[in-house]
Amino acid sequence: MDPSDRIQERKPVQFIHALLPIAFLSLVILYGLIARPLFLNREALSLETVFVLASFFSVSHLFYLGLSWETIQDSIVRKISSALPAFFILFAIGIIISSWMICGTIPMLVYYGLEMVEPRYLYLVAFLIPVVFSSLTGTSWGSVGTVGVVIMGMASALEANLGITAGAIIGGAYFGDKLSPLSDTTNLAALAANVDLFDHIRSMTITTIPSAMLASVGYLILGFTHPPALQSAELDTLTPFRDSLTSIFHFNLLLLIPPAIVLIGSIRKKATIPTLLASVLSAFVLALIFQRFTLADVSNALSNGFDTAMTPWATDLPEQTMALVNRGGLYSMSQAIFVAFLVFFFIGSIDTIDAMPTVVSRVCGFAKTRSATILSALAATGLTNALTSNQYATSFIVGDAFKSRFDHMKIPRKVLSRSLEDYGTMIESIVPWTSTAVFMVATLGVPWAEYWNWQLLSLINLLIAPMFALTGKGCFYHEIDHK
Repeated sequence: MDPSDRIQERKPVQFIHALLPIAFLSLVILYGLIARPLFLNREALSLETVFVLASFFSVSHLFYLGLSWETIQDSIVRKISSALPAFFILFAIGIIISSWMICGTIPMLVYYGLEMVEPRYLYLVAFLIPVVFSSLTGTSWGSVGTVGVVIMGMASALEANLGITAGAIIGGAYFGDKLSPLSDTTNLAALAANVDLFDHIRSMTITTIPSAMLASVGYLILGFTHPPALQSAELDTLTPFRDSLTSIFHFNLLLLIPPAIVLIGSIRKKATIPTLLASVLSAFVLALIFQRFTLADVSNALSNGFDTAMTPWATDLPEQTMALVNRGGLYSMSQAIFVAFLVFFFIGSIDTIDAMPTVVSRVCGFAKTRSATILSALAATGLTNALTSNQYATSFIVGDAFKSRFDHMKIPRKVLSRSLEDYGTMIESIVPWTSTAVFMVATLGVPWAEYWNWQLLSLINLLIAPMFALTGKGCFYHEIDHK
């Protein structure tokens, strides 16, 4: 590195120099992700395009300030290098989903979960089944698009309140999207705050578990105050779906081994990658022992995802079955990884002049206490997610902006990673213009105005998260104060 660059890097950066790249990114987001689709009737810009443009502006701005490409590149490489362990986890997620699918673990749990349906408990079941499914797969959209659609069919057959049912399904789906070690948003939030994945998940249980328990009580009560019109009905819509699963897979208790490994690894604080790979290996062996798939089928599923084309013995499969099982694989997470790479490229470039900490220090200068700092992070997360309609961008932008602030205030970073999901992941379905809300309306066939106020998990969580921030409970201050 040129010595003059070392001197240049240590010079104080004026606030306007730190603000410009961030302001440019904000303008591109406002135009490309909000104005174009909502007001100009044009297709939104891809997130990749947004960050390529922002990176080009950032690098050009740094050149203007006199920094060399070598200096900028070193900063980018350091930032991306620090993220490599999380990139490994993202790759592992795709493999573990396909391995759990081909060995029959996910289909088995869905099959037996759908058998536990009683009309008065429909709303509670509509919440709990997606909780289980999304926790096992880490996908909210996948949960809604599969078991969610089935449950909506059951609700229609029972003449239940479809708004309550949709709200319960979406809330249950986002429970796993937030807490599952297989979820991309869970991994990216941990990555953005630079905390261990399982530490991040344990931190989120502080706000999410109470919210889920209260939501469960709410849906149980609603089953008696707003009961389905039909208290007994022939749920024939479920029969083809269940039969198709048993035509593809053989079920037994040993198929619980893969999720048990992940659960035990999380509880015992084992390293994430070895834990996930151990679960994949167990699923790999179980698939060969108990299912009718060949070694080539299992290998192909791990690479490209499970596909019903591997099951020539099962014909005329319902679309819902194929939507459930056709997923996963090493390459399924490629888009998330590529977006993360571009975001880190941008953040790494502006790290050269400490742009994010400089801006946050100025903007959040009023936050003189720990509680105010956490509340600021929550507010920034909610606003950013509402503007971008993308939790990937939200996690990286807000996470990078607040990391130094949390360190300065001696707040564990796992509180920051939790905040990124409390007011990021959890609000997507209740903000009407987000891509998530649009997907939910299109998939479940229930207008946003009819379900948002019944999405109890997110609404309760939005109240509980700031309560913990204000009281300091569950914020792990003792872990730093007692060092």
